[in-house]
Amino acid sequence: MSEVYMMVTITDRKDAASFLEFYKEKNADAQIVTLGRGTANSEVLDYLGLEDAEKTVSLCVVTDTVWRTLKRGLRQKFQIDVPGTGIAFIVPVSSIGGKRELLFLLENQNFEKGEETTLKDTAHELLVVIANQGYNEMVMDAARSAGAAGGTVLHAKGTGMKRAEKFLGVSIVSEKELVLIVTKTENKNAIMRAVMEKAGMETKAKAIVFSLPVTDTAGLRLIEEEDTDE
Repeated sequence: MSEVYMMVTITDRKDAASFLEFYKEKNADAQIVTLGRGTANSEVLDYLGLEDAEKTVSLCVVTDTVWRTLKRGLRQKFQIDVPGTGIAFIVPVSSIGGKRELLFLLENQNFEKGEETTLKDTAHELLVVIANQGYNEMVMDAARSAGAAGGTVLHAKGTGMKRAEKFLGVSIVSEKELVLIVTKTENKNAIMRAVMEKAGMETKAKAIVFSLPVTDTAGLRLIEEEDTDE
């Protein structure tokens, strides 16, 4: 039985190509890459001997076995434990919308289906939707129709998109939007189904959706109280 995780890597933009090539060699081709900037103040940067650098953030769905292999490589090849080199971490994935989408996200990774997640009692979930650029409103309309309150959109670039036709039967453009939606766990399945049906592979959005357990929240209390009043 395999556990599935979303692996997040944050590194200097100049080093991103090396990291992505390494992941590809280890059967973990990153699905989404976006840009960022470090926020440490100048005193912290001076103390660590670092420069104010632009960052690359990559997201990849991996099994526990692949993560262990990548972690060893990140330490040995990239010395990622040295401050300023970068950071990589994993978050458990609780579910993935669709068998074809699962095969696409985990290509060449040995996977044995088990229970959804070891974190079964979380009150909220983070839905991560990867969609073609320009279709975030289609995604959000679908999500709202099933009870989602709102979401956050990030612009990103998809990698490994040439593999999509093999698993999904469609050609997918590389320009992407990442839509993040926090919802109650009890509403998760309905929202995921709505996104798959109304903004999924059969639509122009070509959305893929998966969920991550959220262990705690702040700022959702008023929304929950409004739901209870209704």
